[in-house]
Amino acid sequence: MAREKKQKEEVVKQPYTKGTLAVQIVMTICAIIYLAPIFIIINYSFKSKKELYLGSPLALPKSFNLDNYVKAFQKLNMKATFLNTLFYTAVSVLVLAILCGTTAWAIARCHRKFFKFAYIYFIVGILIPYQALFLPIYTIGYKMHLTNTRYGIILMYVATGISFGVFLMTSFMSTVPLELEESARIDGCSVFQTYFRIVLPLLKPAMATLIIMQAFQIWNDYLLASLYVSKKQLKTLTVAIQSLFSAQTSDYTTAMAAIVVSVLPIAVLFLSLQKYFIKGMTVGAVKG
Repeated sequence: MAREKKQKEEVVKQPYTKGTLAVQIVMTICAIIYLAPIFIIINYSFKSKKELYLGSPLALPKSFNLDNYVKAFQKLNMKATFLNTLFYTAVSVLVLAILCGTTAWAIARCHRKFFKFAYIYFIVGILIPYQALFLPIYTIGYKMHLTNTRYGIILMYVATGISFGVFLMTSFMSTVPLELEESARIDGCSVFQTYFRIVLPLLKPAMATLIIMQAFQIWNDYLLASLYVSKKQLKTLTVAIQSLFSAQTSDYTTAMAAIVVSVLPIAVLFLSLQKYFIKGMTVGAVKG
């Protein structure tokens, strides 16, 4: 212990170089640029309409009141829209995690032509933007009576997100040692036991990455939600918030308060899975 302490004390700290200092300055400026809109949104959520139009965007409100948040809950029926968005996101992400994980495992471990074709099929699905598929998606959903239904919205999100999920999980699957699966089979594990007990615990970084990225997209989605949903009781937060912005009247302060509330759950999810997310992105970028 004494030798280790002496070695640590003898380590000379490297001085800041001009390059390091320049990088830190640039990163600080970038952080300020990215944080400025967030600060303005939070600041506006506490301002009155008079302060919004007459004051500076960076000026703090005279008093931090919660009137705008109360109005947001009342105007947007936020209890229903928040629960709808949470339900759609949670169920869709859960289904995507199950389907993408098992599909990627089958593609990575089976070398038949069918599985190679399936992988290429999912890759092609990434190259086609889902905005270009609005007409066929709505046509199929309408004919199958899936529009304005909860399970129809969930199926729509699963269909548009499965291609990227399979690609991500397949890239990470190559880091899972095949010897562990062979040992499990020798010990008598079935296919399902091998996946859920051996493979799945090793996929935490990739699963966290998939959950965060798909949750971000589904939670903040407006186009597909507005396309598939017209009933008030099924609307999501983003569709409800859009109603505060119109050509005639716009309630910006209430909208900013609603945006702050809508961001909190997804921010908590990211912070709780941040460690796995960074690891999953790094491994997925290196391994192919």
